[in-house]
Amino acid sequence: MMNQPIFRNRVEAGRVLVSKLGRYANRPDVVVLALPRGGVPVAFEVAKALGTSLDVFIVRKLGVPGQEELAFGAIASGGARVLNENLIRALHLPETMIEKISEREQRELERREQLYRGGRRAQILKDKTVIVVDDGLATGATMRAAIKAIRKQSPMELVVAVPVGSRQTCNEFKHEADVWCICGTTPEPFYGVGMWYEDFSQTTDKEVINLLSEAESFGKQIGQAA
Repeated sequence: MMNQPIFRNRVEAGRVLVSKLGRYANRPDVVVLALPRGGVPVAFEVAKALGTSLDVFIVRKLGVPGQEELAFGAIASGGARVLNENLIRALHLPETMIEKISEREQRELERREQLYRGGRRAQILKDKTVIVVDDGLATGATMRAAIKAIRKQSPMELVVAVPVGSRQTCNEFKHEADVWCICGTTPEPFYGVGMWYEDFSQTTDKEVINLLSEAESFGKQIGQAA
């Protein structure tokens, strides 16, 4: 029997995820961070429903050559890098290749940082409750890089929130001392994030920029209301 998609698209996934995050609604100390690009449409719906500000946190997967969806690590804004040493050893990936891929993805990270922000400053995360949103959680490599970098900014609370994820990976995050992990659903067998969406088409840079611009306008309304 074929597995059936759970969500029509990322917008619906975000609206469903909100039902798990009610405790964070209308709190001035909460910041929603999206992992671009696919996490942005999900996080936009979350931030809008909760009445919180939205920002992006740039993360780049380090993909195995020829199997780019298989991550041997990830990098994030602020210089954080996490590596899956077991996978690297199993695949005999040379250090020169790891550094070459890291440098390439760092250039793309910096391009997106400049493009998406358009001169806007990043949200201050110190002493904030930070909800990090993506469209799903498979190996967790990109999310771990994001969490590693965000920790450096001393948030009060860290929340990982995804509509769908691997049960094993979600459980691993739930056992991290300072992370509250919310996985909307953990289907088995998992296969991959895209399996659970009818429409898992790539989110474009233009869509990201438009959503962040719209979020900035409702973020100003939140600030005025506060």
